[in-house]
Amino acid sequence: VQLVEFGGGLVQPGGSLRLSCAASGYTYDRICVGWFRQAPGKEREAVATFDSSGTIRYADSVKGRFTISQDNAKNTLYLEMNSLKPGDTAMYYCAARKIGGTFYSLAPFCRFGYWGQGTQVTVSS
Repeated sequence: VQLVEFGGGLVQPGGSLRLSCAASGYTYDRICVGWFRQAPGKEREAVATFDSSGTIRYADSVKGRFTISQDNAKNTLYLEMNSLKPGDTAMYYCAARKIGGTFYSLAPFCRFGYWGQGTQVTVSS
C-alpha cells in the first residue's frame, strides 16, 4: 500500500489550497480514511475523516473551511482548504485503515495504519 500526497505549499492567510492523496494497493471506499496534520512540537491530530459508517467528520478548528472528498475513478482523496489561517500551518498526511493502527477520536471505530509521507502547508504573509 502506498499513499502519496500532493498540493501543499506556501499560501497567504485567507487563501486556499487543495491537497490530493493518490493510493496504490488500496481502494478508497469512504470508510476509515482521512486527513491529519502535525505542527512542530504538537501531536498529530485528525482534521477530516470518513468514519466507520462513511459519515464525514471535521475537527472543530476546520469546520466550515475544509472539505474532504473522494474520487472513486481516480482513487484519490482530497482536502479542500479555504480561509486558511496561520494556525493551519503543519505537515498534512492522508491515512487509511489498517488492523492494529492508531486510534483517533474523530473516527472512534477506525484504526489508521497506512500513511502518506506528508505534504507541508505553510500559511504566512
